[in-house]
Amino acid sequence: MDHLQLLLAVDFFHQRPDVGIITWFLLRKFIEDPPYLVRQKGAGVKLDYVGMALLSLGIGALQILLDKGQEDDWFGSQFITTLIITATVCLIALVIWEWFHKAPIIDVRLFKNLNFASCNLMMFMTGVMLFSSLVLMPQFLQTQVGYTAEIAGLALSAGGLVVLIEMPVIGKLTQTVEARRLISFGWLAMALSMYYSTQRIDLQISFVAATWLRVFQVVGIGFLFVPITLVAYVGVPPEKNNAVSGLVNFMRNIGSSVGTSLVTTLVARRSQFHQEILGGYIRQGNFNLQNSASNLSQHVNSSGTAAPDSLIHSYAIIYQQVQPQATTLSYIDTFMVLAVMAGIMFILSFLLKKNDPGGGGDAAVG
Repeated sequence: MDHLQLLLAVDFFHQRPDVGIITWFLLRKFIEDPPYLVRQKGAGVKLDYVGMALLSLGIGALQILLDKGQEDDWFGSQFITTLIITATVCLIALVIWEWFHKAPIIDVRLFKNLNFASCNLMMFMTGVMLFSSLVLMPQFLQTQVGYTAEIAGLALSAGGLVVLIEMPVIGKLTQTVEARRLISFGWLAMALSMYYSTQRIDLQISFVAATWLRVFQVVGIGFLFVPITLVAYVGVPPEKNNAVSGLVNFMRNIGSSVGTSLVTTLVARRSQFHQEILGGYIRQGNFNLQNSASNLSQHVNSSGTAAPDSLIHSYAIIYQQVQPQATTLSYIDTFMVLAVMAGIMFILSFLLKKNDPGGGGDAAVG
């Protein structure tokens, strides 16, 4: 079986074991090996079982620790710590083993090509950006603004429609415009949209504003997927095309897992930080706090609460307002981190090689 097929089957297996097993049998039955693999098998080259085992164990451990890390407090959990060690050892051993293997399941030598390595990093970051914002927006709308899952989904649906329209249009543009120019525009749009999110996110955001914000967040995505994939083939021998395709898609999937774990951890940690900072203002010596509590106490007392309890109740109401404010600030911080990451990718995009528009992965001449 082609290494690309194996990589896809392994990736599906870690996300959905049942789908992974079905994928494995369907690939075995309906997908034929390309001519160069047939020649390798005829020459006695055997399947890289050691590499496959290291890949499965390493990526499996990585996926579990990313899913459960924040929930189990990362290094505070012996289970997560064990998974981190397992993933690190297996993936390092995988790189070393594949480097010297004659027919590796993952051709790590391709990463010697700076252009290919940069494209994989960008595809990884594309996965991070796409799924990070896909997690942050509905989570914020449901937990902080009070939207139902259905309304939050409707607010995001316009962004999905924009990407759906963009993809074929960008595919046509790659035939006339250098892919790296499209990539640089995509990252610039992504950086600006994430920064704009830091200015627009608040507890009073309307449905229309949230919908337009999501549209702005995904405009850059369409300029990344196809052009990055296209540039990844520049300077790579044709017989390595399957390996390139498998690795690029694999990096995007890993990026999505890392992005989801990253933003959930950032929101939780920064929320605690801001809650501690804002909580410092709620103290008896604060004149503004005492004035607000006194005015609120009169309102609470007029609603039927006993006078001795009204002031205590007022302080409780004020403190309850701290948590959503702290959480909102944590979302702002997270979007700012994403904006900085996209800005770094924008700078990196100028290091990519030129391609010949309309000429596939061929490098431009001159």
